[in-house]
Amino acid sequence: MERSPLVDQHRALDANLVEFGGWEMPIAYPSGTIDEHMACRTAAAMFDVSHLGTVRVEGADAYDLLQRTLTNDLGKIGPGRAQYTHLLDADDASVLDDIIVWWHPRDDGDDDVFDVMPNASNTDGVRAAVGGTETTHGRAVIAVQGPTAKDALAPIFPDAAAVGRFRVVHCEWEGEHCTVAGTGYTGEPGVEIAVPAAAAGSLWDALVAAGITPAGLGARDTLRLEYGLPLHGHELGPGITSLQAGLSWVVAWDKPDFVGREAALAERERGVTRRLTGLTTEGRRPARAGCAVSIDGEAVGEVTSGNFSPVLGHGIALAFLPPDVQPGRAVNVDVRGKQLPGSVAKPPFV
Repeated sequence: MERSPLVDQHRALDANLVEFGGWEMPIAYPSGTIDEHMACRTAAAMFDVSHLGTVRVEGADAYDLLQRTLTNDLGKIGPGRAQYTHLLDADDASVLDDIIVWWHPRDDGDDDVFDVMPNASNTDGVRAAVGGTETTHGRAVIAVQGPTAKDALAPIFPDAAAVGRFRVVHCEWEGEHCTVAGTGYTGEPGVEIAVPAAAAGSLWDALVAAGITPAGLGARDTLRLEYGLPLHGHELGPGITSLQAGLSWVVAWDKPDFVGREAALAERERGVTRRLTGLTTEGRRPARAGCAVSIDGEAVGEVTSGNFSPVLGHGIALAFLPPDVQPGRAVNVDVRGKQLPGSVAKPPFV
């Protein structure tokens, strides 16, 4: 397995390390996923997300290449900004990966520099699609998230704390060049810091000393689910399109060309047969991915992600249902042969 530059820090904190996307990563620390989740919702938490890929695309042709490949329109932003986008299958417009692009500030020369940030297991495929050079292994990425995240970060790393939402800046930690983006996967404000591997441990230790709660990938998943954010392999992936996932805004329909454009336009013209929506369920027992959803005794869809919501105190889920099913509609979810009552809800849940 691949290992984060921060693995020694995780072991020192007695983290439960598991395999995730080919990496050994912390799923939780001794405090537990619910406490880590609530720390992020109420104060500040920090996550090692070094397993996420980074593909550096730069040079005179970099902008045009990404415009021809990815769905969103970089012309809507500019240097020093980040953008969420999709890479589609050319044949059926299913989402091969959902990606954040960090467009570096132009302070290192005239040519544009982009960091394309795919999901861990999709890095090789994205690199093949966009070209560029993988830089994943030379750095760690630490996400600091929560309503007080920037206040907690400011005394330690003020330049990072000042980064605005979906902004990208260059700054230094202990003389090492870092890239910081106002992005994250929790629904809370915060930043993600790409720090050279040699300096990652000292930054992590400083954040822990400042009282920011270390949190694992378990809490990261419950946080993203409460906010209704998709996870590739569940709400996005083979056979799942941007339109079905309710993410048509990620597609720049007026762009003259991008991979999968014709297939995406054809689906928009004929209409989708299913759409991603939310479910709330009664009690603490949650629905899980793969559970069948029924309305009036008829199977109508399937859960893609489900878990207990620490904030709401009951189960929540995402599921693909017919597009005409409206919020408030009563449903039943088959959980190991037992029917779990619930209702359709529009995310975000929190």
